[in-house]
Amino acid sequence: MKTLAEFQDVYHQALPELMFQAAEVHRANRIPGDVQRCALLSIKTGGCPEDCGYCSQSARYKTPVEREPLLSVEEVKVRAREALDRGATRFCMGAAWRSPKDGPEFDSVIEMVREVRSLGMEACVTLGMLSADQARRLKEADLTAYNHNLDTSRRYYPEIITTRTYDDRLETLRHVAKAGISVCCGAIVGMGETEDDRLMLLVELANLDTPPESVPINCLMPVQGTPLQMAPPVDSIELVRLIATARIAFPNARVRLSAGRDRMSRELQILCFLAGADSVFFGEKLLTAGNPDEDADAAMFRSMGLPVPTSCSA
Repeated sequence: MKTLAEFQDVYHQALPELMFQAAEVHRANRIPGDVQRCALLSIKTGGCPEDCGYCSQSARYKTPVEREPLLSVEEVKVRAREALDRGATRFCMGAAWRSPKDGPEFDSVIEMVREVRSLGMEACVTLGMLSADQARRLKEADLTAYNHNLDTSRRYYPEIITTRTYDDRLETLRHVAKAGISVCCGAIVGMGETEDDRLMLLVELANLDTPPESVPINCLMPVQGTPLQMAPPVDSIELVRLIATARIAFPNARVRLSAGRDRMSRELQILCFLAGADSVFFGEKLLTAGNPDEDADAAMFRSMGLPVPTSCSA
């Protein structure tokens, strides 16, 4: 079993040593320079009954996000094709549900997964809590991965969410892993948690029976009307340290530099890649939050000497 003390020892090394160690692990287990481009689409927006303090889609808060019904399968197929043409290899779909109900809408999501996979892309969904049978059906549709973040440590979690327990989240992760679907699970940082809270989350993930193949690190995007609307930005070096520690802890996983990139300088993003991040989401929105435009991303990748898809190389 991994312990907090082990993770603290790694995290609090002198930064050059931590970065060097993360780079060694990265090169030994991943392909250097391979940064996966992912697209994320909100397929059902707003109206969620949960009280997650960070979320613009909670029905409990008055936010700028309007409630929208589930998209059609055809609409999603068109958006997935557009993402593929712009260089995405993974297409992620999010629905603002506490948990999906069996019936026509869940059947539509199953069909969306099949359509995305038919394009040759990885397919990932985040739909809230899943039953074992729902996980099985998603696997039958050839779903690549299921995203269900733990968000923060077990001890800090009740400060952010009260309508769903930490163990509820872990149960969904067990259903997903048992069905044979890859687990995508990570953190939201900048919600008032401590550095140890972030490390405790990594410990929780490392001690899962099936460690995640994908670890997204999201920086909070404060939204007007939510309890965390005035949260300050995460310290840049703390973010770099967390990504490096995640790379060392999960050598074979994608460590995804996810929400919050539009608030980061180009130099900070590059530091995150040097620390072991090897995936980004592109496009103007991440569900309902802003994201850097594709020209800015293209310029950043070009500055690093990394390949830029021809569709966004202007």
